[in-house]
Amino acid sequence: MTTFPRSPKLLKGGIVLIDPDTSVVKRIIALQYNPDTLTRTLKGKTMGEDSDRSQALRLKGPPDETYKLDAEIDAADQLEFPDQNEEIKKNGITPILSALEIIVYPESSQLLANNSLAASGTLEIAPTESPLMLFVWSKNRVLPVRLTDFSITEEAFDPNLNPIRAKVSLGMQVMTVNDLGFDHKGGGIYMAYHQQKEQLAAKFKTGELSTLGIGEIP
Repeated sequence: MTTFPRSPKLLKGGIVLIDPDTSVVKRIIALQYNPDTLTRTLKGKTMGEDSDRSQALRLKGPPDETYKLDAEIDAADQLEFPDQNEEIKKNGITPILSALEIIVYPESSQLLANNSLAASGTLEIAPTESPLMLFVWSKNRVLPVRLTDFSITEEAFDPNLNPIRAKVSLGMQVMTVNDLGFDHKGGGIYMAYHQQKEQLAAKFKTGELSTLGIGEIP
């Protein structure tokens, strides 16, 4: 913790889970430490190799965009806060690991309800809808995502075998309006992200052809 009162507040990245219908925030998971690196991959959605040559420059929609990060979780720093001491001593960092893991679990109550419906003879049961997951990395990046890759490496344990240090690897696929539609809450959040990216790109000062060693486009 810095001792300089004028030092800027360190923002943290994290995940927010919201109800897709009501927009009520269900859970906020701030990363304990911001990862040193954040890998992003974009793949443009073009018309494809078999398309007519007149369609070569057309884009079918937003690109496929993925994020990859490794987050560290350590009980040692959390023990600095008295209100967390007892919980950490009881369960280590299991609660925050469970909060991340439960993202990819359907609610147990829904599983039991579906089982009851199946037992009563219902032939078609709709899959459980999960909360809308938002990846937040500063005010410029708030985007709807789904977990595509998730692994936990537990590196240290207390005497009761509760994990006290772990590394979590998260792979996330950005969900666009192609996935959610324009009327979905997540679709609106994606469009805000898309438009903000255009606004930031507009602030970029274009270069000169001479910088590239040419005087004009042939």
